[in-house]
Amino acid sequence: MRIGTLKESYVADAALFDSRTQKTWLAIGAALLLLLPFIASDYWLYLACLVAINVASATGLNILTGYTGLVSLGQAAFMGLGAYTVAILETRLGTPFLLNLLVGGVVAMLGGLVVGIPSLRVKGLYLAIATIAASFITHFLFANLKLTGGTSGISLPPATLFGMSLDTSFRLYWLIVPVMLLMVLGAANLFRTRVGRAFIAIRDRDISAEVLGIPLLRYKLLSFGLSSFYAGVAGGLWAYFFRVVTPESFPLLMSIFFLAAIIVGGMGSILGGVLGAVFMTMVPELLKVIVDILPGGTEMTVFLSPVRTVVFGLLIVGFLVFEPHGLAEVWRRTRRFFHLWPFRN
Repeated sequence: MRIGTLKESYVADAALFDSRTQKTWLAIGAALLLLLPFIASDYWLYLACLVAINVASATGLNILTGYTGLVSLGQAAFMGLGAYTVAILETRLGTPFLLNLLVGGVVAMLGGLVVGIPSLRVKGLYLAIATIAASFITHFLFANLKLTGGTSGISLPPATLFGMSLDTSFRLYWLIVPVMLLMVLGAANLFRTRVGRAFIAIRDRDISAEVLGIPLLRYKLLSFGLSSFYAGVAGGLWAYFFRVVTPESFPLLMSIFFLAAIIVGGMGSILGGVLGAVFMTMVPELLKVIVDILPGGTEMTVFLSPVRTVVFGLLIVGFLVFEPHGLAEVWRRTRRFFHLWPFRN
């Protein structure tokens, strides 16, 4: 049990960062994020931006699946809605990029509300199948509508801020990472509110939650809407990052990737969504390093894509069997050890 954490008021007890140690590590993390663009290469800044986009989307999926208990395999579809909305607004209207991101999130949220309607009647595997159907429907629309550019997709110009084009990883870093941090902080604060606690109650026992007066349809749709909003904003960031959006940009495999991320990181934990997204994004990079080390590395790259899929599957099964609470629980156990070190039971 931790000592020195006595709370004398409800405000102190509900504080997001409740100890001096947490605040110190937060300040160190913020300093590292501010310093990273000036010391890292373009390749590592590219990875940092990609990680931040994945963290934002995984956090949204964690709200829906980890905290509310509603399985979804449609996160990539909602990212696609946000990305295409941003691309259309940027190319046709030239509206400010922050407004485009907001509208992209709202459009994805509306799509999430539609997909979430069956959640009152079905759940578990049946709800997952319903969200997969939504993925195929959106892919068909992206590939066949003239507004979306058909199979060729849409190429968009870089975002601009005060006349400066955000056309490099260094400049995009200052857009993508702050937006991601705001989204993660918002999700963390959400579960200190009545809405967040209602989500958790639905996850633990939806019938009991309804008996307690929690309207299931309203809160399930709200969870779908929030999760889809996060995905839409992440998709908009993805569009500005890669500057081309096609129907093949958001396959079903991407939805599986995000589900794997929150399973590996730890469902029902904001930290788990962050750790899982970082870990799963860096796994392919680790595989590339291993392939380069092996004899005949250049020929082995042909097998990298299927091997990556196999590794994702093995990671999901491995964590479900050996560490169902994910990397977040590993971190908590490590932290508890050092809270007591060098005193042990």
